[in-house]
Amino acid sequence: MSYDVLVVGGGLAGLTAALRLPASYRVAVLAKGESADGATPYAQGGVSAALDTADSVEAHVEDTLSAGAGLSDPATARFIAEGAQDAVEWLLDQDVPFSRTAPGNGTDNLHLHREGGHSHRRVVHTNDATGLAIAQRLHDAVCKRDNIDLLEDRYAIDIITGARLGERVNRCYGAYAFNSRSDQVELLSAPFVVIATGGASMVYLYSTSPYAATGDGIAMAWRAGCRVANLEFNQFHPTCLYHPQDRSFLISEAVRGEGGRLVLPDGARFMHRFDERGELAPRDIVARAIDHEMKRHGIDCVYLDIRHKGEDFIREHFPTIHGRCMKLGLDMAKEPLPVVPAAHYTCGGVVTDLSGRTDVPGLYAVGETTYSGLHGANRLASNSLLECLVMGTAAARDIGATTPVRRGEALPPWDESRVTDSDEQVMVTHNWSELRRAMWNYVGIVRTDRRLERAARRTALLTGEIREYYSHFRVSGDLIELRNLVEVADLMVQCALRRRESRGLHYTLDFPDPDPAFAAPTILVPTRPRPFSHLRGD
Repeated sequence: MSYDVLVVGGGLAGLTAALRLPASYRVAVLAKGESADGATPYAQGGVSAALDTADSVEAHVEDTLSAGAGLSDPATARFIAEGAQDAVEWLLDQDVPFSRTAPGNGTDNLHLHREGGHSHRRVVHTNDATGLAIAQRLHDAVCKRDNIDLLEDRYAIDIITGARLGERVNRCYGAYAFNSRSDQVELLSAPFVVIATGGASMVYLYSTSPYAATGDGIAMAWRAGCRVANLEFNQFHPTCLYHPQDRSFLISEAVRGEGGRLVLPDGARFMHRFDERGELAPRDIVARAIDHEMKRHGIDCVYLDIRHKGEDFIREHFPTIHGRCMKLGLDMAKEPLPVVPAAHYTCGGVVTDLSGRTDVPGLYAVGETTYSGLHGANRLASNSLLECLVMGTAAARDIGATTPVRRGEALPPWDESRVTDSDEQVMVTHNWSELRRAMWNYVGIVRTDRRLERAARRTALLTGEIREYYSHFRVSGDLIELRNLVEVADLMVQCALRRRESRGLHYTLDFPDPDPAFAAPTILVPTRPRPFSHLRGD
């Protein structure tokens, strides 16, 4: 199948890029499952934008840089903040039903939440289900576009580049993808590929992310010859619901923004002892505080209490959270909710410029899979959806202004002549579980050199086992994800070992203070990609 642009990922970043491309371009959007299975529908908070008259782009930039703990790029922060109003207006044009203070159109009367780390109310939202509302509207818009093919149940395997075909110039030509409906590998040629696969939070045992967040784009870009950066900074959301029947349901930042209090089992508040901003401190501070209190008291969770706001207020502002909790037997209007930190967001990723370009000509990356310079050592709440919108638009604009370069000869098809069907699927499930548990124990909220060295040994051993298995058996969705997950886990450990200080989301007991010598991003540079072995990866 041949296209002008191949978008790998069906979330907000990918759909924005696809919809913002010229209508004359033939575009394919790949999604691992249904396009609604990505992270976007899970985003409860909203889109940060300085729309209030008391707010400003300068204040938004300042808050972003403050949350980034000295590692956010000021030019990137300004570029994203300046693009916020256009992004919100574009979503309004897509009929996204944002919450309002009064009936009307435009941005003047949008209701704005305030979240942790923000100095003003600036989070545009649809009650507490913003991501779902946006995803539904953009999915509908994509389905109406004649020039866009939505290819679901496809697992991208590898980016096809010149170097991986033995050529001197390492240019992007397309990708191989596994069709889980037909169990066949497809060749998708395109002079432009946009990676928008989201983050890698599933590398951890406990996560708020959907199962699709397996670091596919980061791993594929690294194998294709792209630099990656800041993968030591993995954000742990402070308030994941602690419940045996639902271990990945996130309790939105907005609950604390609207007055929710974090308390111990005896009802005592504790955040004031860690930060003067209390519950409105940035996520890394709140997550470490909760982790500290859980260990100090030997408790399984802390509690988030917003009962004092009243049932009417809670039902109006948080209908999704309230309804989900009620199904689990928890009434947040009458009792505090048990919460724990969980892996939530990957702040590092593939290095890009402000047009989404990577180190490989023709290959772009947008959204959580990237390091654009926005998030630094920590992400400001609700800047994630904003980055997807602004950078997806920027990538589409740059692609539309760039002359495509196609390969002069046909791309080689996937070759399975030297592999067989696996009779040892237990290896995949066992290594998947072992990897995630090792990362949680050794590369979690609080780290030490010894823990990181243990993680490095475990990932090296698992990498060898998985590569050997991959080279002998036909691919499956689970194997593709495991291969990518162990690749990204190794990159995370490498980055963490290089940062010998504590900053933002990276906290190590061996170096508990920030060090000016490390006030720069951690960048890993790959060697030149090896040619495909029998045209099926490494």
